[in-house]
Amino acid sequence: MLYDFIKSAMGPVLRAAVRLEVHGQENVPANGPVLLASNHLSIVDSTFLPLAMSRPVTFMAKAEYFTGRHPLYRFTSWFMSSSGQVPVDRNNQRAAVAALEPCLRVLESGGVFCIYPEGTRSLDGRLYRGRTGAAWLALNSGAAVVPVAMVGTGKVLPPGRTVPRPAKVKVIFGKPVDLSVHGTDPSNARARRAATDTVTAAIAAISGQEYVPRYA
Repeated sequence: MLYDFIKSAMGPVLRAAVRLEVHGQENVPANGPVLLASNHLSIVDSTFLPLAMSRPVTFMAKAEYFTGRHPLYRFTSWFMSSSGQVPVDRNNQRAAVAALEPCLRVLESGGVFCIYPEGTRSLDGRLYRGRTGAAWLALNSGAAVVPVAMVGTGKVLPPGRTVPRPAKVKVIFGKPVDLSVHGTDPSNARARRAATDTVTAAIAAISGQEYVPRYA
């Protein structure tokens, strides 16, 4: 209920502030589990992407977003905690893996979950090699995998800045990615790697970003 209230109360203002443009909404299934796999340019990606969706979206977010002291981070922390987002400690591999379990439960319950395969924001606007957590979720859940391109959010709030500035934002949803060619075994490391690379290639195709074959 809080998620819906915040979205309805603040959504129109935020959409107008960045002249939000949305493309490909028809590519997101109206029902059933959906895994959104998005590029990541700014902390505000998790603010503007839900405004492009009619369905509620759950995110995995780094733990620092829940503990920052700047007013912007305090608001982000309050929103993420209140709307059921999943914190992950990127410095603890075991904790990061364990954090995938509640994400999987969102998909198993028929919800929409968004993950940033790069694992962190791109500091230079390029698209980096994806980590295999996205494929693990996809292969475990059988969810529809929809690539997403966030465009312009890196200008609204680039990494390192704490004060947003006006800039046009565009959200592009690509067609669902068929991962069936990679099998259905999430324990198969090669399958996870191949599926992740397929998803990353789909993101690059709609975002137009230069791909960098290494981790950010």
